[in-house]
Amino acid sequence: MEIKVESMKRCELVIVSGEIDSIDAPRLEQDLLDLIESGKRNLVLNLRDVTFISSPGLKALLAAQIRARRKLPPGEVKISEIQPKLREILDMVGLHHLFSFYDSDAEAVGSY
Repeated sequence: MEIKVESMKRCELVIVSGEIDSIDAPRLEQDLLDLIESGKRNLVLNLRDVTFISSPGLKALLAAQIRARRKLPPGEVKISEIQPKLREILDMVGLHHLFSFYDSDAEAVGSY
């Protein structure tokens, strides 16, 4: 798994690629929480090149969303360019109610 962060005007664009398995998920969670704790509470996660996400990976996304929303003022984690099979997983476990999904980074970043 690789993580790349690009600073935008109103948010951070976090580009994740590879597999988010049980070994890599804690690093993803910590990186996202570190961004939020450093004051960058609005995140767009680009998951275009993510081919697999484990349950610890789902936990990492959920932990980041919860932490961002608890900040003052509240932030939010949004997801862009997710693969249909991964979107289906998020739908099945009920996480689709907690995230906003966008077809492109431009739409997601512009929504802030």
